[in-house]
Amino acid sequence: MTEIHPIAHFRSPFGSKFGIPKQSGLVKNMPGHIVFEPAYRSKDALRGIDKFDFLWLIWHFSANKHTPNSLVVRPPLLGGNAKMGVFATRSPFRPNGLGLSSVKLEQVEWDTNDGPVIHVLGADLMNGTPIFDIKPYITYADCHEGARSGFVDRTAITRLEVSIPQPFQACFSPNELQTLCEVLALDPRPHYQDNPLKVYGMSFMDKDVRFVVSSEGLLTVVDVVQV
Repeated sequence: MTEIHPIAHFRSPFGSKFGIPKQSGLVKNMPGHIVFEPAYRSKDALRGIDKFDFLWLIWHFSANKHTPNSLVVRPPLLGGNAKMGVFATRSPFRPNGLGLSSVKLEQVEWDTNDGPVIHVLGADLMNGTPIFDIKPYITYADCHEGARSGFVDRTAITRLEVSIPQPFQACFSPNELQTLCEVLALDPRPHYQDNPLKVYGMSFMDKDVRFVVSSEGLLTVVDVVQV
């Protein structure tokens, strides 16, 4: 069997996996970029890529430290209670730990100290994530109108109301603040936790964003600490 190695690593606002959107595209303007390993820092390797609007990223769930020991998982979308087969979900706890994400290609920065760098939007990857391959998204092959989506079709994604007091808003640029609000609205908490007194912390843009969630579903940022 051929051994695979990273061709690149992802640069993301998230310093840990806590708080990352559960799927790509849920926060459409989430910024990120792809930095290639030295062997692949070639303009020839990317020739023609800027003519595509979306890319597929194949990557590694590198933050999972334990080997999966079950073929059934509990999807967060179902509240963390119902069990599904691992191959009927996008759970990160998989036999080979591979992730697949569709991201929007924003631009290619051709001349940098790290060679060509690809800037993308909407990714669900942690900072430093190893990327094994990149492929163009092709509409006629990858888009299937009217396709069923299993339990996802029966379970709506809910979003929280988010309150960020003015002093904490000043810690971010307008674009960063908008992205942070969209991330927090997706409710970063584990689905089995619902304690309105618990303070959670999420790494975002080199800052520790701390928040609470009321019983009524209002998420309030209570502190922002520079990491």
